Amino acid sequence: MRVLCCALVAALGMSAGIARAEEAITQAQARLPTESLTITTRDGQKHAFTVELAKTYRQQEVGEMFRKHLPENEGMLFMWPTPQVSDMWMRNTLVPLDIVFIDSTNHIHAIAENAVPLSEAILRSDGVVANTLELAGGVTAKLGIRVGDVVTSPALKH
Repeated sequence: MRVLCCALVAALGMSAGIARAEEAITQAQARLPTESLTITTRDGQKHAFTVELAKTYRQQEVGEMFRKHLPENEGMLFMWPTPQVSDMWMRNTLVPLDIVFIDSTNHIHAIAENAVPLSEAILRSDGVVANTLELAGGVTAKLGIRVGDVVTSPALKH
């Protein structure tokens, strides 16, 4: 009987842990570790950013949700474990974003400009990418960043 009770307590504890892991996201995540990132345009202009590194599933799931401001020189780099099609959305994201899809050669593959805050529309990479970068909405147009530009950062695989 004692073994059964302990097993039941252990099972209930695991169930509670699983339930906590699936709780709804209700607030912004703490600032993640950062790294420098540079985008070099075709005309040789270099644009420097400080980006938070979203490496884990949970960090990527929360992303920029509930944040009220994103400076033009900052962003968040989603570091996928392997190259993949990247589908993003703006659920619970309060500021417009430019979503920059980066291929495995560290070139910009696609850009979704000025993604609409709070939208659940899926923004697709239209192909396999190694990383996805979120910048403040309008920054790519303002800086002349386009598909084919080169992205460099110590965080990126070379």
